[in-house]
Amino acid sequence: MTPFTLGLLAVPKAVPEARRAVLEHLGPAGPPELLLCVSEILTNVITHVGEGTPVTLRVTGTADGRTRVELTDPDPRVWPVLRHVDADAECGRGLALLDAVTLRWGVLQGPDTKTVWCELSTRTHV
Repeated sequence: MTPFTLGLLAVPKAVPEARRAVLEHLGPAGPPELLLCVSEILTNVITHVGEGTPVTLRVTGTADGRTRVELTDPDPRVWPVLRHVDADAECGRGLALLDAVTLRWGVLQGPDTKTVWCELSTRTHV
């Protein structure tokens, strides 16, 4: 897979634009859950770090054949937390979705950044 990198500002209109850019880059070869992961981790930055935050989105292949999505933002202090929410809650399911559709996910902290990442199987789903 050819690596894909996109720098953008974390604003609501960037969510569909980022999905569209990833889809145009990968075409139908990417895992179907990939666009959901892009939406969820970008929306988390908008909600919890702040609208207008500069971020870098990367989609790469791993040595063991997985697809890896990474989103780096400039706030190493605000970490995503997987929460259990009530059935009638209106928000708080983003990381639960990420956890459900990915093989694994996590956070890497740098001195002035953090990167939320996830890995998906590259098997195509029919």
